[in-house]
Amino acid sequence: MAETIPLIDIQAMAGPDTPDRHSADMALQGALTDIGFAYITGHGIPEAQIERVRETSKAFFALPDEVKCRYGLNRWHRGYMIPKSSTIVTSSVAKVTKPNQSESFVAMHDLAPDDPDVLAEVPLAGPNQWPAEVPDFEAVCLGYMRAMQVLSMRLVHSIARGFGLADTCFDTEFERPTEFLRLLHYWPQEPEEDLYGAAPHTDYGFLTLVAQDVVGGLEVRGRDNQWIPAPPIPGTFVLNVADILARWTGNTFISTPHRVRNLSETERYSQPYFFDPSMHTMVAPIEGIKGAQAFEPVKYGDYLMERLDKNYAYRKKLTR
Repeated sequence: MAETIPLIDIQAMAGPDTPDRHSADMALQGALTDIGFAYITGHGIPEAQIERVRETSKAFFALPDEVKCRYGLNRWHRGYMIPKSSTIVTSSVAKVTKPNQSESFVAMHDLAPDDPDVLAEVPLAGPNQWPAEVPDFEAVCLGYMRAMQVLSMRLVHSIARGFGLADTCFDTEFERPTEFLRLLHYWPQEPEEDLYGAAPHTDYGFLTLVAQDVVGGLEVRGRDNQWIPAPPIPGTFVLNVADILARWTGNTFISTPHRVRNLSETERYSQPYFFDPSMHTMVAPIEGIKGAQAFEPVKYGDYLMERLDKNYAYRKKLTR
């Protein structure tokens, strides 16, 4: 496993089949197999758009607590997550007893009231909450998510090509993707044992793309259990494999534990975007992936809800 996180220029992935595109595909394939993480540049998302999301995030978190709490996380996992309300419990990664030292706001794929999934009461098929106190909050977030979906599909196609598959082989499963945009605010913390901005964990879904501010604090766990810093690099996203992608590839790709510790003396903001298949997708073994481990098929929506129900206190109230 690499001791550093590779930097990959993915600009050629947006173009035709050329040696440069093939090189970018193979670089991504190698990184996701070896460490499960990569910095990506040449992604095409304007820095001004990323910064606008960050400034919108800061404006929301600067609101009085009583205002933010009006938008508390709803049953569809959308809205404000109050400070210290999230404790990730993953025994295979770390034993965590203290809540994360952060607050966050979650937006998901936008659904109309007459959307078939809404009418069928599919889990998580419900309304976003948009704080009226922050002008253009909805437009900024949804515009960013649309751009990130295009980028994510470019990466999905690259992943398929990296396995020697047709680049469109996953397309059906992402016609109605499950998306999360999580705006995060971390305050400075003391270097206490078992105290984190985000406790050691793996992500649930397909892939994650993180825009960091300049503060840093993200760390990735190597196979030797040593933590590798993932400092911010201007013009890049941090890309990582999430659990369902690792499973889908028969653990050819690695879903690597990572954490956040804000040991600086200033506040930290980040905006991870999680791109996952449709809630209806059956994740089953793919023929032709060399060295893939066997696994039982699973419906992505069932898998996701099991993870959410386990790790978020508000879900326990809903499932009683």
